Amino acid sequence: MRLYGVVGWKNAGKTGLMERLVTEITGRGFSVSTVKHAHHSFDVDHEGKDSYRHRIAGASEVLLASRNRVALLQELRAQEEPTLEALLTRLRPVDLVLIEGYKRDAHLKVEAHRFATGNPLIAPGDATVRAVASDTPLDLDRPVFDLNDTAAIADFILAEVGL
Repeated sequence: MRLYGVVGWKNAGKTGLMERLVTEITGRGFSVSTVKHAHHSFDVDHEGKDSYRHRIAGASEVLLASRNRVALLQELRAQEEPTLEALLTRLRPVDLVLIEGYKRDAHLKVEAHRFATGNPLIAPGDATVRAVASDTPLDLDRPVFDLNDTAAIADFILAEVGL
C-alpha cells in the first residue's frame, strides 16, 4: 500500500487537511483509507451501549456489525501501543493510506502549519517532511503550498506515491 502522512502541531489544520484530501483524492477515483494517531484514550462506544458493556465486562475484542459498517474494538489492557506498521496490516488494500500524526515514523509527509499557533516548523529538521501546507508564505528548501489549496497538495502527494 502507498502511504502518505499529514503531520503538524496541535491546531495546525491537520484534520481539516486530511478531510479535504480524502474528498479530493477519492473524487479522482482512488480508494483511500486513513489512520489517525491519538495521544489519549478514546472511546467509540458509550456507556449504556451493549458494546460498551461487553468491553467493560472484560472482553478482549468486541465486533459490532450492521448492514452499513463494521467496527472492531480491541482492548490492549496493559499491552504496548501497536506500531504504525502493525496497524497497517489490519487494513484492506487501497490505493492510498493517509496517516494523520505519527510524525516520528519514516513514511513521507506533508506538514500542516498555521502561523497563529506560534509553533516551530517540523520540516527543517525532518527530511521525511517533503512539503509544507501553510497559511503564510515560507522560505524553505522544499515546496510550500497554501494550506487551503487542496488540489495542489493532492497533486503533489499523488505524484510522490506514483498515482
